[in-house]
Amino acid sequence: MKGPRMFEELERVIGDLSPVQRVLLGTDGSVTSILELVTGNAVSVSTLLQEVRTADEETAAALEIKPGEEINHRVVELKNSVTGEVLIYAVSDTPLSRLSPEFREDLMKADIPIGRILSKYRMESRREILGMQVRTTDPPMRERFGLGVDLPLLSRTYRIFHQNHPLICIEESFPSHSFLDRRRVMVQAPSRLHISLIDMNGSLGRVDGGVGITLNKPAITLSAEYSDETAVDAPDEGVRARVADAAERVARTLGLPGRGRIRVLKGYPQHVGLGSGTSYALAAGKAVCELYGAGASTETLAAITGRGGTSGIGTAAFSGGGFVMDCGHTFGPLMEKRSFLPSSACVDTRPAPVTYQYPFPGDWKILVVIPKSQGGASGGAEKDIFQRYCPVPLGEVQALCHEIVMRLLPGLVEGDIDAFGAAINRVQELGFKKIECALQPPHITGLMEALRGAGAAGVGLSSFGPVVYAIGDGNMSDLEAVARDCLSAHGGGDCLVTTARNTGASVITA
Repeated sequence: MKGPRMFEELERVIGDLSPVQRVLLGTDGSVTSILELVTGNAVSVSTLLQEVRTADEETAAALEIKPGEEINHRVVELKNSVTGEVLIYAVSDTPLSRLSPEFREDLMKADIPIGRILSKYRMESRREILGMQVRTTDPPMRERFGLGVDLPLLSRTYRIFHQNHPLICIEESFPSHSFLDRRRVMVQAPSRLHISLIDMNGSLGRVDGGVGITLNKPAITLSAEYSDETAVDAPDEGVRARVADAAERVARTLGLPGRGRIRVLKGYPQHVGLGSGTSYALAAGKAVCELYGAGASTETLAAITGRGGTSGIGTAAFSGGGFVMDCGHTFGPLMEKRSFLPSSACVDTRPAPVTYQYPFPGDWKILVVIPKSQGGASGGAEKDIFQRYCPVPLGEVQALCHEIVMRLLPGLVEGDIDAFGAAINRVQELGFKKIECALQPPHITGLMEALRGAGAAGVGLSSFGPVVYAIGDGNMSDLEAVARDCLSAHGGGDCLVTTARNTGASVITA
């Protein structure tokens, strides 16, 4: 693939590249020299790993050597020598058989950029770019670049030739928001599990209330740049319309001087029980606010975009993360809510206040199963369910409150996964959650039973489904295998193992 085509593929995923990003990805010269020109400071090398190893088949093919030959494997950071900022992360492999003793000594014993070693020994060379890609980050990489969240990296792989043979194969990576030529805001918003609504009876003058868990994955990532009009690039029309509507509402209501060009970089399906509607709306609103320096709380953004009118879990997950419990809304004539309705039908109702927010144990694993079937109830169908089945019997609400207060919350606070899991299992049999479970097709309830039988501490349906989750504190591979077997037998789907996220949405401005 030629350079221009490589750039087109990157921009299709990440948005417009700046001139400096294009140069760093496409240069056939020294990256170190370019970085020094861009930053105005000397660039230093910090070697993280240097070892002699044998080439595997992939590395051998890239270097045109035989598998098993010795190579020097080197991992370095290129840093701004004044600020200490990590500019580029680089991994290189070099066949020892093609190195002079002097070159080998400099490469293996000194923190010297490869380009300078080539210049030092007056070695004529040329560079051949093999590919460019957008990479995700793991926790060590995020820490290296000072990223709080999993934001994309731009990466290129190339070979340096000397005397018509590959001398070095290098992969270089840097954050996609580095070296931009105009302001760009990136927002990552978490998903959430909605364990249950609490009181859909209303006899005490309040309704709704809920409990839920903020998740690390899946998550939504989007970027925003200045624009005269709201424009959105998204994977499908439903997401595009939701993001555009939220961004336009926020910009208009707050009187922002411009609009935003928004690109959805990563997302997950709508209407499956993970709260994508709230996440997309709040992320879009937050992005345009940050773009123009407008301060607006999560509650304000939720009110503008019409989110959180029944459950406050999604807005609380966006603002602070962790385990969340909200206290619902006042209920009755002249109160906040006068009938039983889902959030989508309560766009003028404020988000429910948070009554309890607590860090979820980091060593508890959560299996999220997303069946590839008709999404959970939404829109008119969701409204009809509320109207048909509410109010739920008071005795069920009381039993549910007892379960939450005396087993779910103590299990969370004391780190007792068996108590917490038992409460999750029992919640599926009570109140409005019992109704949500009863409306599921047999293969969803069968999946839940299969996961319990495979040893999960607790298994539940998130919101109206079809997402099912299982909680454990050990190896989740057996549970994942059971889930995949069930999915393959009923139309497919996806599953992932994640942990809770004890922080809210993240914002990076560059």
